[in-house]
Formats: sequence, C-alpha cells, structure tokens
Amino acid sequence: MPGDALSHDPAELSKRIDTAKAHPARVYDVFLGGKDNYPVDRAAAAAALAANPRGYLDVRHNRDFLRRAVTRLAKEDGIRQFLDIGTGLPTAENVHQIAQRITPDARVVYVDNDPVVLAHARALLVSGPEGRTDYLDADFKNPAQILEHAAKTLDFGQPVALVLVAILHFVEDEEAYPIVRDLVDALPSGSRVVLSHLTEDLNPESIRAVQRTYTERGFTFVLRSRDEVARFFTEPPGLTLDEPGVVPVHHWQQDSAAPAPEAVDPAFLATLDDIEKVRYRDINDVTDADINVYAAIGRKA
Repeated sequence: MPGDALSHDPAELSKRIDTAKAHPARVYDVFLGGKDNYPVDRAAAAAALAANPRGYLDVRHNRDFLRRAVTRLAKEDGIRQFLDIGTGLPTAENVHQIAQRITPDARVVYVDNDPVVLAHARALLVSGPEGRTDYLDADFKNPAQILEHAAKTLDFGQPVALVLVAILHFVEDEEAYPIVRDLVDALPSGSRVVLSHLTEDLNPESIRAVQRTYTERGFTFVLRSRDEVARFFTEPPGLTLDEPGVVPVHHWQQDSAAPAPEAVDPAFLATLDDIEKVRYRDINDVTDADINVYAAIGRKA
C-alpha cells in the first residue's frame, strides 16, 4: 500500500514546472527512453550525445548498477528498507519493484524536488500489497527534512539502504560531503550506502565535453576522482566498502548481461533521430573507453 505521502496539489506542482530550463532528472529520462520531458531537456541530452556519442552507456550502465545493487542487497543481505534520494522520473525497474519482487514487504522512500518527478511518482510509484512506498518533495540539501519525513515510513532502528545514484555530481564539495555525513550518521548499524558518481579519471576528454554542454545550461557538474568518491565512504563515521570497492560502474559485480533492449523494425529505427535511438541500443558492447562513472556500496558497522 502507499505510504503517508506529502500532499501535492497538481495545480501547485504545475506552477513549479519550468519548461524553459533543462532539469537533470528529465535529461536522464531522455537517455532512458522516457517520455516525461520537454524540448529543452531533449536538446540538452542531444547536445551531450553529440559531445560523446557513446555517452548513453554511462546513463544506461548507471541504471543497471542500481538494478544489480538493489537485487544484491535485498536477496543476499536481507535489506528491506531503501531511501532513494534524487530518484528521478519513474522508469522501468524502480527500486521498490526490484526489492519487493524479492522481499514483498520491503519499504521504499523516494525523494526528489522536481515537480515533474513528483507528479508522476504519485501515479507510478505504487507499492505491492505487502510493502510500502512513499515519495517526498524535499531538497537533497536539507537532510534533516528528508530524515524527518522518511521516518514516517522507514524504521531507523533497522538497516536502511541509502541510495545516492548519480546525484552527488550535481552538488559542490562544501555541501556534498557534510550532507552525506549527516545522512549516514542517522543510519543504524548494518545499513548500506549505494553510490554512483561521474568522474574524469577514466576517459577525461569525452566527459569534459559532456560537462561543458551541461554547465552551459546552468547545471552544477562536479567530476570527482576515485579518491574523492571514496571520501564519501571513508570520512567519519566511516563505512566499510564492499568488494570490489570503488570501480567503473560496468565492473561492479557484473555477473550477468544487462537486459536486452526491446526489438524494433530496422526501418522504424531509421526514422528516429540519434537521441531517440538510444533506448533501443544494446549496452552489452560496452568497453572501458566508454565509461565515466564510478560505483560502490559501503556498509555501516
């Protein structure tokens, strides 16, 4: 059943939607083949793809890491609670769908502050009958508010998986590290932190080209090194990194192929522009030269 979600008046949400400025959650939605975006978001995604024609592999493999991570935590580690911050627009295989397929009574709280995300979350992030989901209209930069409202659905006396997938590169250092510390401080022993982050360590030329397309549109876009990503785990109170540590996202416990894309008629595919074709690309042809994302999971003692 759904949780005690905050009240979101559709009329009020619509007033907050800025269709003249690209939003990271909606640009991400474009790359995942979603339809809940605007021309300005598609233009931003197209510019990024032009700068790095294989850049869709970062987005798609980041999403596949989320699938593998939640599956591992629910199936092998017995985690039944997830706090997903910066969830983005609902798309195939959301956290609650993955977790509740394994553990039907799993509880999931989604957090975002984009009104388009919130409008769709109300309709699409629906729990199975035994579990519970909630969705919060809250800013990542206000961890106290997030924790206060998440506690209405999650039991912070039991382990929680904090999901910070592809969000921290939109936050500057002086805010990012203290916020993560505050969130981790609130987690009980046995909790996990699931994290992915863009970097220029791996293929700097391609990701810097993408970075320029986003910063020109007013996005904060911080590319962190492996050591800077590891710092989210090693600063007090300190987390123990699961194997294999902080690694390129396609190498994190990749024990099976990514799901195959929907098969389409080649004639139809030829009618699409480059950004529309992305959703039909098979991402299993990935190489190390394609990826600019680190991924890791840490455990709180």
